[in-house]
Amino acid sequence: MEVFGGFMMMLSIIGFFLTVIWFILPFVIFNIKGRVDRTLAVIEEMDKRLAAIEASLKAREASAREEAPGPVEPAL
Repeated sequence: MEVFGGFMMMLSIIGFFLTVIWFILPFVIFNIKGRVDRTLAVIEEMDKRLAAIEASLKAREASAREEAPGPVEPAL
């Protein structure tokens, strides 16, 4: 009978820990979800800024090509 009592005590302790984890887990998950959402917003903003920088660099490159003199032909 002591074995059964010890086994039940172990099960009650494990059950208590599982119950605590069960109640804490949703808060952890929603906290992580909030952080991921904020990170996604920051990354989208960075992507927009990088696209704008790339567009301005391409525009500068195109204007530099137009302003540059044509190739010099060798004299014969």
